[in-house]
Amino acid sequence: MTALPQAHAVPEQRLDWGPCPAIHFAAPEVRCATVQVPRDHANPSGPTIDITVSRLAARDPSRKRGVLIGNPGGPGGDAVGMFSALPIPDAMRDEWDLVAVQPRGLLSSTPVECAPAAEAGPLAGIVAAGAVNRERCDQSRPGYVRTLTTENTARDIGVVRQALGVERVSLYGISYGSLLMSTYATLYPRHTDRLILDSGVNPELVWNGVLASQTPGYKRRVHQMMAWIAQRDNIYHLGRTPLAVYRKWSAKVAEESGVPPSLAAPPAQVGDVPPGLRAVAGQYLAGVNLTAEARAEFENLIATLVVPGGLQANSSLLGVTRQAAPDRNAWPLVAMRIAGRAQPPSQPDPDIVRILTNLQEMQALILCNENQVPAQPWQIPGSLYANYLVADIFEAPGLYYQSGMACAGAPAVTRPVALRNRGLAVQPLQIQSLGDPQTPYGESLVMQRQMRSHLITVGGGDHGQLGRSNPPLDRAIVEYLRSGRTPVTRVPEPPIVASLTDPPRTGIGTVR
Repeated sequence: MTALPQAHAVPEQRLDWGPCPAIHFAAPEVRCATVQVPRDHANPSGPTIDITVSRLAARDPSRKRGVLIGNPGGPGGDAVGMFSALPIPDAMRDEWDLVAVQPRGLLSSTPVECAPAAEAGPLAGIVAAGAVNRERCDQSRPGYVRTLTTENTARDIGVVRQALGVERVSLYGISYGSLLMSTYATLYPRHTDRLILDSGVNPELVWNGVLASQTPGYKRRVHQMMAWIAQRDNIYHLGRTPLAVYRKWSAKVAEESGVPPSLAAPPAQVGDVPPGLRAVAGQYLAGVNLTAEARAEFENLIATLVVPGGLQANSSLLGVTRQAAPDRNAWPLVAMRIAGRAQPPSQPDPDIVRILTNLQEMQALILCNENQVPAQPWQIPGSLYANYLVADIFEAPGLYYQSGMACAGAPAVTRPVALRNRGLAVQPLQIQSLGDPQTPYGESLVMQRQMRSHLITVGGGDHGQLGRSNPPLDRAIVEYLRSGRTPVTRVPEPPIVASLTDPPRTGIGTVR
């Protein structure tokens, strides 16, 4: 039997804790330090890179139980301020040092620096999009982009553990972070204490299959958002049925972009039947609902062809709607935007732009570096239509990867670590929300089987459950961290804590 690889012996490093770089928006009490790690862990004596580590020290040192390392997801999510950005349970804050290791390639961790993207037509997108992207991001540090993998990031965490001077660490991974932390636990079971997998990813879909698996859930989720807004017509005055809200939303998208959206309307209800047609309400509803998807796509296509510059993706409301779908705390903002009670920022925060640009570049590189799912070339026509003609932001991402266009010319540089629970002293805890479009519940059960984790099912459909002020779940998390087990298997949905009437001062949520 082959022994599992353990951490390389590295020179002892002194961690000099000081203020974190301002761009990460970490709270003042969060302190940061720099750790040097091998640029390529396959060559541990070779060149090194710098990794930023943040720490929120246990609030009650006399009760400190250990170190909990977290990752907020992505791949490409900024980790530095994750624990100070969320209202985490008091016991976590009191009893654990909360540490985040900024993944390699992100800002403050030897960031990847990509040359500006050149304009490329559909043909280049079919045959070389991945190669062009990899090349433009490899110019400043040749060879570096090929080291941007989940395994290398997990091994970076192993070096940080040694620098912290602890034998074992507990881990909290959200979304992609569940894959990262499972990779660490697979590589270093003897150095793993508790392992919490929040909104787990299906490892078998890495990566061409992940985004396509999200498409149906995102569409359903937007319809649920419309229903939620309709139930609060006394607040937003946008209509009492999901279809009525959709029509106001669609008109606003068309006002901003010049064309109606291609997303189908939610099913019509009795309240949507015109008074003169109540006698044939059943037939009316059947006809409207049967043709909803085809009608939306046709109307969008015709408008896109005839309206100069008309493109639905130019609507900021459409983008905010998709971004808000996995997080019910962002739904009030969508309602306020439709109602004209909130406006997009006149000038985007340049630091936010830098963070999001870095995230997108990192994500594209890692997805191609690690992809193990064969392309489906027969999806190329659909991908060209969704991406280049009508800019369907719901269909385009999944088809772009599923067809193979996203990674064209950039084959995988590594095979991801096969996840398994072998030698873990404590059973992992996994938390999944029914209806989550980002990490669909059924797909997440693959990770649950591979890691043999104890599963807690949460209502509500939100993506990422840490910091949602859900007392039953918070108690279960703390119980697991303290004892290594919890009998809880199901908890209700968390409350919506965002204001229903006051727009947030900054973005619409935490990257997960």
